[in-house]
Amino acid sequence: MFTGIVTEIGTVREASRSGGGLDLTIGCAYPDLAVGESVAVDGACLTVAAVVPGGFAAHLIRTSLERTRFEDLRPGARVNLERALKVGDRLGGHLVQGHVDGVGTVAAVGSTGDARLLDLQVPAEVARYSVPLGSITVDGVSLTVNALPGPGTVQISLIPFTLEHTTLAERRPGDRVHLESDTIAKYVASLMKGL
Repeated sequence: MFTGIVTEIGTVREASRSGGGLDLTIGCAYPDLAVGESVAVDGACLTVAAVVPGGFAAHLIRTSLERTRFEDLRPGARVNLERALKVGDRLGGHLVQGHVDGVGTVAAVGSTGDARLLDLQVPAEVARYSVPLGSITVDGVSLTVNALPGPGTVQISLIPFTLEHTTLAERRPGDRVHLESDTIAKYVASLMKGL
């Protein structure tokens, strides 16, 4: 379980195909990582397979590759990182599972005052759980849905702090992003099906 509060920006050192999956090595400054630990990488929960000097290695199976944009990663790419929530930690964002529900595309980038606005084209399975002022996770960042400008479009508003401390400032039209819908909304919708 995560909160969507990015604690570090890591750098992809290696990305290589392996056994139908993908081996990633990510550089980061986490001082006490342990094998088996969960780390959200751009919002996808990955298991630390090995601790390497100044980072960690993880293996993604075919199923994970089909649900993410990790096959696009190249050495040098920057990624948002968050370690798993510990009991007693503050929940500064919202409940995030680290399960990518879909991959969206940046449709437009604009601004209003000191905020940057991103319009995201999102798959139907994400759009159905998106409501104005509800929660959404984009590349591992806990955000509020600013508006729904059109069918299949979610707008997010990025404050200066988020732009400075995550990779979202780098996103341009055409870029693909990981999306996770609000967990509570998914459970409520599932329960309502049975009524």
